[in-house]
Amino acid sequence: MKLRYNWPVLVWALVILFLCAIPGRDLPHSDWLEALSFDKWVHAGIFFVLEILSIRGLVFSTSPMLRRNAKWFTAAGAIAYGGALEIMQQALFSERTADIYDFIANSFGVIMGVALYSVLARKLPAFLTSKA
Repeated sequence: MKLRYNWPVLVWALVILFLCAIPGRDLPHSDWLEALSFDKWVHAGIFFVLEILSIRGLVFSTSPMLRRNAKWFTAAGAIAYGGALEIMQQALFSERTADIYDFIANSFGVIMGVALYSVLARKLPAFLTSKA
């Protein structure tokens, strides 16, 4: 595994950690956004991006087993990361609580990333399949 292909996922994982650590009072609140479950779509979206970047990183691994099973290894890791973040929100972060529905939304984003990676790789080959 080469850091050259994995730095984007590491940066994105840190962005997610930062966003999840923001105190609750500093988050925007809006009744119409809550009515649309906007928060859950945000969770799904950021974990979708995490999964796409994770798969891309492992596709260029030197290990044939990692390349062949990239989607499943990264999905397990991303879902575990989402669960760990929810636990950290409950235990460590100020004015944040764990939410099973956030975890479900995170996992949904990961599953959509697994399902759509191949389609996106065909549409965006320069980003997702080239080593350049």
